[in-house]
Amino acid sequence: MDRRQEILEAAAKSFSLFGYKATTMDQVAKIANVGKGTIYTFFANKEELFNAIVVKMIHEMRAEADSVSVEGAPFEQNAHARLMRMLKFRETHQLYAMLVDEEKELRTPAVIEVLETIEKEIVSYIKTKIEKAVAKGELKPCDSELVAYLLFKAYMALVADWGKTHDAELEEQRIVALLSGTIFKSLLV
Repeated sequence: MDRRQEILEAAAKSFSLFGYKATTMDQVAKIANVGKGTIYTFFANKEELFNAIVVKMIHEMRAEADSVSVEGAPFEQNAHARLMRMLKFRETHQLYAMLVDEEKELRTPAVIEVLETIEKEIVSYIKTKIEKAVAKGELKPCDSELVAYLLFKAYMALVADWGKTHDAELEEQRIVALLSGTIFKSLLV
């Protein structure tokens, strides 16, 4: 493994354990077992290092979402599987979970910005899937960006947020039935 990769892994570990605000370049250097100056040969500052880690995390999330897609399956089935996988990634990926917690508790501007970037990437990812489905004739023509945003926010509300304000989380089959009878029903050809 090269030095740059070692630094990225050390930084990801530090950000995951301590959050963005509490991570220092000294900590990263110690975890990576390199001098702090070595980090600066690859990254100009903490923000640049952090952004490199977030870009890698976004690629991992997309790969996770694509891994559950079934070739030839209907758009609705693949959309559901991908969105559920992305939300599970959000909950189980240590760094992502730490960022969500830090954003809620500390409102760190750099973390807020990164979470907004991640959301835009997710919506963009969904948008491209919608556009492909429209081109294949699986979906009616639509404003793909608005529909992508609607799908993402609907899944977030039902999967991640519902249990916070209600006695129990929704079962996945109930979410599928609800969205199938509403949003997907209006989109499918």
